[in-house]
Amino acid sequence: MPDIILSTLNSRFSHASLGLRYLLANMGDLAGRTRLAEFVINQRPLDIVERLLALEPRIIGFGVYIWNIVETTQVVALLKQVRPDIQIVLGGPEVSFEQDQQAIIRDADYVISGPGDVSFSRLCQAILFGPKPLQKRVAGEQVPLAQLKFPYQLYSDRDLAHRLVYVEASRGCPFKCEFCLSSLDKTSLPFPLDAFLAELEHLYQRGARTFKFVDRTFNLNIKTSLQILDFFLQRLTADLFVHFEVIPDHLPDKLKQAIAQFPAGTLQLEIGIQTFNPEVQALISRKQDNTKTEANLRWLREHTQAHIHADLIAGLPGESLESFAAGFDRLLALGPQEIQLGILKRLRGTPLARHTEAFEMRYNPLPPYNILRNRDLDFVTLQRLNRFARYWDLIGNSGRFRQTLPQLLGTQPFAEFMAFSDWLWQHSQQTYQIALERMFDLVYQWLSQQPQQAAHAMQTLLQDYRDTGARGNPAFLQKTGNPA
Repeated sequence: MPDIILSTLNSRFSHASLGLRYLLANMGDLAGRTRLAEFVINQRPLDIVERLLALEPRIIGFGVYIWNIVETTQVVALLKQVRPDIQIVLGGPEVSFEQDQQAIIRDADYVISGPGDVSFSRLCQAILFGPKPLQKRVAGEQVPLAQLKFPYQLYSDRDLAHRLVYVEASRGCPFKCEFCLSSLDKTSLPFPLDAFLAELEHLYQRGARTFKFVDRTFNLNIKTSLQILDFFLQRLTADLFVHFEVIPDHLPDKLKQAIAQFPAGTLQLEIGIQTFNPEVQALISRKQDNTKTEANLRWLREHTQAHIHADLIAGLPGESLESFAAGFDRLLALGPQEIQLGILKRLRGTPLARHTEAFEMRYNPLPPYNILRNRDLDFVTLQRLNRFARYWDLIGNSGRFRQTLPQLLGTQPFAEFMAFSDWLWQHSQQTYQIALERMFDLVYQWLSQQPQQAAHAMQTLLQDYRDTGARGNPAFLQKTGNPA
């Protein structure tokens, strides 16, 4: 049985913890006495505790994040009731800041704030062999990345077959956007490129075809970006998929040329816009050339087959509903395949807190600490924006309503979809678990309120429904007299 368990609760099974694998890869002499134990947040805490105790560990280290803090708190509390002798070590962004306010901290034996790659191993050495640390809180040591052992061999064959493979060519971010924990980084630091590419090659030879880069600024160093893109261009297969997060206003011609070579379905670019409002950008210390950003997005859609996933954040200080609406319409006109509408969250430790009083920022005290109201957006409006975001995922981002979506959006996309969102909520009282057929019927009901649109709505919805491959018989189809 292992002495040490490295554990976390992932948001879903398809995710695998890169952080835990880094810890295990750098356990040194303790590697043979350490085991990974990953769970998902929808598992019962009692069941998780039972499985952990069956391994008879002396130490359990938990990776704690905003998406698993509630469940992990329950697991730790249960462990301490059943086996108080087991040493509980916490790490991760959710427990690295504002520690005095958290119940999970009180139940834990040790907390590592910041990087744990080598600090966790050293702490375990001290717990097992002495002398035991006198302080509960341990400051994580940042070592040069070249000194870290890569974790990629710790992805199992099962991981490669069923999970996303997370990789990173660099850590950190040179930008200072105040809503992001990366604003605390001094800069972006690269891993040794040749060694990293060798790891990618090994993963590829083992059958990995889905690579999600977690780098905050993949295109910061263009020379490095080009070498990584060339690596994948030399290994194109029908099932290859690569995801990068890129800086929106930094797309030189050489990078454009490389991106343009990827076939459809192979490359996804996540592009954080967050806001187009220059005053809001200045308030949150976000440096972004909006003109270059627009030009780059337009070029990507016109000249490449990359899938563009663009992000906006509602609730930023100084952003009114009108300003957010204008930003949405501006982004939509550039044609990204997906627009993720995030609601602002106050992550522990971020500089965003400095705006709390001036902009009357009031947040949910419970995870995920989402904005409830501020000076410019009241609670009701933010609730409407939450529902807008959810319905946009179901309709705008899902790809199931490609033919019908232009009808829903009209000439004022944000205003039209907000009106539809309000109506949809009134008629369904649901934002989740809406059956596909039900959603098609609701869309038809909304559009058919204008008789001149009813016939066209029937036509486009029929085409969209057929394209989904569904074989049901929703109510709107019964009006046509033709089954799907």
